[in-house]
Amino acid sequence: MSGVPPVSTALLRNVPLLSLLSDAELALLARVVTRKSYARGNQILGAGDPTDSLYILISGRIKVLMSDLDGKEVILAILEPNEFVGEMGLIDNSPRSANVVALEACEVVCISKSDFKRCLAENFEMAMTVMRGLVKRLRDADKQIGSLALMDVYGRVARLLLETAEDLDGEKVVTRKLSKQDIARMIGASREMVSRVMKHLQEAGYVELRADTIVIRENMPLPD
Repeated sequence: MSGVPPVSTALLRNVPLLSLLSDAELALLARVVTRKSYARGNQILGAGDPTDSLYILISGRIKVLMSDLDGKEVILAILEPNEFVGEMGLIDNSPRSANVVALEACEVVCISKSDFKRCLAENFEMAMTVMRGLVKRLRDADKQIGSLALMDVYGRVARLLLETAEDLDGEKVVTRKLSKQDIARMIGASREMVSRVMKHLQEAGYVELRADTIVIRENMPLPD
């Protein structure tokens, strides 16, 4: 981790979670938050660590994961710029529930527990944004549990691709960089099985790989 520039109000204003704060609130926040940078592969947060700050991703990508004693990983989420992590422990005062690791070089802004709670208490819309984020993660967890219980690997891969795709120029495109290993760890399957499913989807004309993106065709079968 290396030294980085101080945090500006303009940078904070661009973060959706903080965009509804007043200029005075942003100026006060800019003086007390910290900005940190991490190299690819560095651990940002560790499961079991005390929860002292909210982390907002400014650049790069990070993964939220759990691992067992043998090193087997399950990826709970891959976060992009402007997404945040660590809010649950700030609300219920519990230790970190998962590891957070940099997928590539990234920068984060850290807001201390006291400043985070003050912002929530003074700004209803910010509190609602945090609540919506918590509800989304709960719904995502419900879907993941349902997929593991009710779907085969083919269905889990198809659902993940469809849920992460964006509409670009009339096409559904997965722009997030997802390796087969990432997909395997996100759906609870082996990399070899994911490779076989992806190969079948390509040969059947359901998906097309273009550079770092995956284009999903209209004839892609929807998982049950």
